[in-house]
Amino acid sequence: MLRYLALAVDFDGTIARDGVVEASTIEALARVRQHGRRLILVTGRQLDDLISSFPRLDLFDRVVAEDGGVLYRPATREERLLAEPPPDGLVAAMRARGVEPISVGRVIVATWRPHEAATLAAIQELGLEHHIVFNKGAVMVLPPSINKATGLAAALAELELSPHNVVAVGDAENDHAMLQLAECAVAVGNALPIVKAHADLVTIGDHGTGVREVIDQLLTEDLAALAPRLQRHEVLVGRGEAGEIVTLPPFGVNVLVAGPSGCGKSTLATGLLERFADRGYQFCLVDPEGDYEDFAGAIVVGDNQRPPPAAEVLQILGHPSQSVVINLLGLPNADRPAYFARLLKALQELRTRTGRPHWIAVDEAHYQLPVEWNADALGLSGMMHGLLLVTVHPNHLAPAVLQQVNVVVAVGDEPEQTLAAFAAAVGAPAPAAPSLWPGWGEAVVWRRPAGSAFWVRPVLPRAAHRRHQRKYARGEIGPWQSFYFRGPEGKLNLRAQNLALFVQIGAGVDDETWLFHLKEGDYTRWFRQVIKDESLTHETEQIAARPGLSAAESRALIQAAIERRYTLPA
Repeated sequence: MLRYLALAVDFDGTIARDGVVEASTIEALARVRQHGRRLILVTGRQLDDLISSFPRLDLFDRVVAEDGGVLYRPATREERLLAEPPPDGLVAAMRARGVEPISVGRVIVATWRPHEAATLAAIQELGLEHHIVFNKGAVMVLPPSINKATGLAAALAELELSPHNVVAVGDAENDHAMLQLAECAVAVGNALPIVKAHADLVTIGDHGTGVREVIDQLLTEDLAALAPRLQRHEVLVGRGEAGEIVTLPPFGVNVLVAGPSGCGKSTLATGLLERFADRGYQFCLVDPEGDYEDFAGAIVVGDNQRPPPAAEVLQILGHPSQSVVINLLGLPNADRPAYFARLLKALQELRTRTGRPHWIAVDEAHYQLPVEWNADALGLSGMMHGLLLVTVHPNHLAPAVLQQVNVVVAVGDEPEQTLAAFAAAVGAPAPAAPSLWPGWGEAVVWRRPAGSAFWVRPVLPRAAHRRHQRKYARGEIGPWQSFYFRGPEGKLNLRAQNLALFVQIGAGVDDETWLFHLKEGDYTRWFRQVIKDESLTHETEQIAARPGLSAAESRALIQAAIERRYTLPA
């Protein structure tokens, strides 16, 4: 899987010197297209001027002209205005203040220094929201919210590409927004000092020579050597024992979140996905139990009545900014392995073309990627980046998948057992123990292959994830997972197949039966093992431990604890 699928370049001062692009630079740009990547030209020039002075616009998939105001498709010669034309009276107001020369484009109005003050006065006189952008000596007037970044974003949307799969190269003030938008920002050797200061890479050569440097590295190694410099994109995991920030790179890692049921794995995974989405990284989450149906910002495909059509999933993922949750509840268990295999193949094809989705998350991964499955048969060999796997049993996953995991996050009160199980499955020694063992919702992180494990307190997601909330509040959870009020002598057999019925039946059973199950720890055991709500479990344990509580008092307290979390009907 490639990280960079497109190269966006400025014209004057970047690929061109004094308006001329060298033949060797043209040849290098052509190689980018030959290797299957997209090319986008992003310039402050007006389109007519560009067409007349540079006959090789056919090299580019899209041209963004007028500093983000115009989008041009060279293959069809179609134009698309991305903003309104210059307002009436602006040019006259500028000329009245002695501004000359003035160039008027489809969207842009441009002049030269030192006329910036007079130009700004004309804008203020007319009460416009237009703004001034500098390009070394040029002074350009643009409509509100228009710049090279907005123009590049429009071009990428047409090409169904994400800014996170783009390298951008520039040299001047008006390139700042474009460079900030792109995953990798490059300044050529002749760039202004302020542009170099904010770039991820500054080339040795200037103008086209510098661009050729970037292209050579892009085509030979996908700019992999630059990855350590891209820390601005890393996503927060939490804080370590000494309060240090712990982050995760957005590319080049596969993460396994493992631990026993109800220990906070899904909460941690939800927080990571939430923060990836906040940064604009697209994810596809396979949700076998309907746990993530309320994930804000993602479209859910499928429910307990309707299987998730793969074509619908791919259509949604065709929009770079849109993530998707695939709910498998409506798909029979026997059909899921074949569905998942087909889905992975389709996602691999999409990643080859677009680099997306950036993350593929799989909950209950030991069911979707079981130990007996063949990674090559699943089509995983070419997409072993950006996997987020959540499981109770790391040693039950396909070995070829486990071998590719380079970040293990062990959650729960016995992380050493989780790490040992993973280490045994991959044939590696278990890491050294951290100095501090975690509590509920905390974790131990092991960065493979080197390094010892360390403690981290993860950042919680904005909306705390409650596993199976609807399902366990009012749904049908099956006979073997239900709670049975039997009493001290086993004379009863009252089944509560969800929390609503648990509250209802619990309110009606005799005091002896209620207190028997409370003292035996049956309620806390059910809440922990089936409902998988550790917070509710702890509160119930505290209630059971309070001396002298009557049956009515403990009933009321546990009912209130459930209703606070699950908002049961009256």
